[in-house]
Amino acid sequence: MNPLAATLSRVKPSPTMAISALALEMKAAGQDVIGLSAGEPDFDTPENIRAAGIRAIEEGRTRYTAADGIPELKQAVCAKLKRDNGLEYTPAQVSVGSGGKQNLYNALMATLNPGDEVIIPAPYWVSYPDMVRLAGGEPVFVETRLDDGFKLGAEALEAAITDKTRWFIFNSPSNPTGAGYSWDELKALTDVLMRHPHVWVLTDDMYEHLAYDDFRFCTPAQVEPGLYDRTLTCNGVSKAYAMTGWRIGYAAGPEVLIGGMRKVQSQSTSNPCSISQWAAVEALNGPQDFLPRHNEIFVRRRDLVVERLNEIEGITCPTPEGAFYVYPSIAGLIGKTSAGGAVIDSDEAFVTALLSETGVAAVNGAAFGLSPYFRVSYATSDAALKEACARIARFCRTLT
Repeated sequence: MNPLAATLSRVKPSPTMAISALALEMKAAGQDVIGLSAGEPDFDTPENIRAAGIRAIEEGRTRYTAADGIPELKQAVCAKLKRDNGLEYTPAQVSVGSGGKQNLYNALMATLNPGDEVIIPAPYWVSYPDMVRLAGGEPVFVETRLDDGFKLGAEALEAAITDKTRWFIFNSPSNPTGAGYSWDELKALTDVLMRHPHVWVLTDDMYEHLAYDDFRFCTPAQVEPGLYDRTLTCNGVSKAYAMTGWRIGYAAGPEVLIGGMRKVQSQSTSNPCSISQWAAVEALNGPQDFLPRHNEIFVRRRDLVVERLNEIEGITCPTPEGAFYVYPSIAGLIGKTSAGGAVIDSDEAFVTALLSETGVAAVNGAAFGLSPYFRVSYATSDAALKEACARIARFCRTLT
């Protein structure tokens, strides 16, 4: 007898984690692998934040906390949202989870009933649709186009809304494309949402501080204050503060929703790591001067990867506004055969052959809901990126 719940048949494991795990296995076996699949900075957590974690250990702050976060961290979140986004929240409107993913999951579990629909622009972060399905809802995908910068337009959003729509998930800058919405572009979407008061907005602002060139980050409740009472603004310290392993994310929204999320968390994981919470207090309250320095490095790496991939016949790579990913099209390579005999009939076949024949690990576009593309993370060293791009170029040149 199969002991697994029928619900699990509706979901699949995270493709990004699967390819990263495979790359690590290959490395452990002695193979020369360059991993471009993981979504985490290669920077160390800043010293003052590490010191705050050590201090928390030395001061004995290692016991249970409130299920959804210590008061000091909730207050730091409120101060951050006021400082950076002009949004006023009280600690009672804040929930702290074990990473940004937990807050999204808690919100969906606390609000979705069978048949509820959640609008998700594609391409999307791989976990959105499966979290919706686990919570009993139905993901509704709205495809974007490379020619539009992978950005959702107002007309497409309007057309996707039905009387069953419960949430609209919004992610900017985007994982996997790095696309960032300007104030005017976002205002066009919030104008649509204002006409549909039954639709709530779930934002994923995890890449807020990774914004480049002339792009200026903004978030829905900031652009349209009328959405404040039905928006859950989610963020965390993983990406900007190089704290992926510390596992701290936070969300701010209406008290009734935060209370529901707290109930879910109290019966699942309980509190996030106490040590990580105190480190996150320092991250949000402490010096922010390293952020521009990190972004300078990311811009250099972005430009390097975009330039070199665009030199490859059959690949088209747009320049993203933020995050640390590029999402190139391989439409010009579909139907060809690799030197190793692999038929490139999909983006999955492309990344599989690329890994096996060159040792470069990337993630296929189908995992993010839009093909034929693949995602490259440039959150690694310049040397690794140059070598990876050279291998991708050699691989593509041998396709026939």
